[in-house]
This record gives sequence, structure tokens and C-alpha cells, in this order.
Amino acid sequence: MPQPQGAELEAIRDRRTELRERYLTEPAKRPASTVRGVHHLALICRDVEETIRFYQELLGFPLVELVENRDYSGSSHFFFDIGNNNLLGFFDFPGHDHPDFTETIGAVQHLALSTSPEEFAAAKERLDAAGVTYLGPDRGVENSLYIRDPNGIGLEFYCEKLGFFEGEPLLSS
Repeated sequence: MPQPQGAELEAIRDRRTELRERYLTEPAKRPASTVRGVHHLALICRDVEETIRFYQELLGFPLVELVENRDYSGSSHFFFDIGNNNLLGFFDFPGHDHPDFTETIGAVQHLALSTSPEEFAAAKERLDAAGVTYLGPDRGVENSLYIRDPNGIGLEFYCEKLGFFEGEPLLSS
């Protein structure tokens, strides 16, 4: 997709600065969130077994539940443990035509998953061994590795502590 340039790019940057000044609160003055955190993300898959094998066998996310969706007969709802009491959930919808992933409003651009340096290296080795292509260290972003799952969902393995971005804390513990 074409990226903005010239006056258009400068207007976008000026708008971002305006939004930061208007809405971004200093950590000491920031109120607590009204929720406890993410219970689970619910995404859609084409094939339950293919998705289970990818996440559990390749990525190492244990499958912790697989039940029938309470809202759609025949549909599966299943969950993976992604650490820190967070779950990644999926639904399948038999009978639905699912178009290929597209980056558009309302879609998930990617999920950024915090990982240790050791797990980051291990994930890279597993992906290399499985022949899974990725972006990341090869383009000058040493602490990120980007892949797509079999459903087209973008995943980032981000070698950074939770609540931090590029070494800077975004959240107070």
C-alpha cells in the first residue's frame, strides 16, 4: 500500500502530536483501568486441527479447552495458554465461506506476544526447521519476528517485557 509523503505525511505527524498532547496522560496522573485485563482474544479459524497443530506443536502454546460454541451449533470454541493467565481463543464456523485475510478496518493487524530472549531464539529455530517464513531481524528490527498463522492472522514475537515498548515502560506495575 502506498505510504503518505510530503505535505500529507507532515499533516499526519502534526495530528499525531496534537492527539498525544490532548489525550496522553503522565503515568503518575493516569487513572487505573476499569478492567482487569484480557481474558481471551477470540479469533476465527478455517480448520480446527490445523490451528491446534500450529499453535500447540509449532509455537508451544498448550491447548487448554475445546468445546462446542454456545452460540453456533457445530462450531468449536477452543483456547490456548499464552502465558501470564492470558488465553488465545478460536472459533470455527462450519458452513461459512471465509475469505482470505485482508488488512482492513476491524481486522486484527497482528498480536504482539512478549517473549524472553531464550524463547525468541527457540521460536526462530522452530520456524526455520519447519520452513515457516518470517520478517523481523532480517529487516533491522532485532527484537521482533513476524509470521502469519494458517488463517492469515499476524503474530509478532516481541522480545520485550510486558508493559514496555522499545525499552520504555508504558505501564506502572
